[in-house]
Amino acid sequence: MNYMKSVLAILTALFAFSLISCAPQAKKEGTGEYVDDTVITTKVKAAIFNDPSLKSSEINVETFKGVVQLSGFVMKQADIDKAGQVTRSVKGVSSVKNDIRLK
Repeated sequence: MNYMKSVLAILTALFAFSLISCAPQAKKEGTGEYVDDTVITTKVKAAIFNDPSLKSSEINVETFKGVVQLSGFVMKQADIDKAGQVTRSVKGVSSVKNDIRLK
């Protein structure tokens, strides 16, 4: 009987540890947040790619906890503004940090 209690205690401790290790932290994402951010990044890249006025190959997209950071170089200020506008229209984007620069 003591053996079963010991095994149960060990399994409970391992389960609790696995839950804690997957929890989000201030500077790290949890597994679910990482997946959500990956989906948002993919949607933003697709939206930029589908806009004929933007050269998607020169715009980089990164997402962390719903905040999308755009970077890269474009030829016109209008392209910077358009990329920010397109990004804000994507579902799941909480805010946009637009670091795109002019060539």
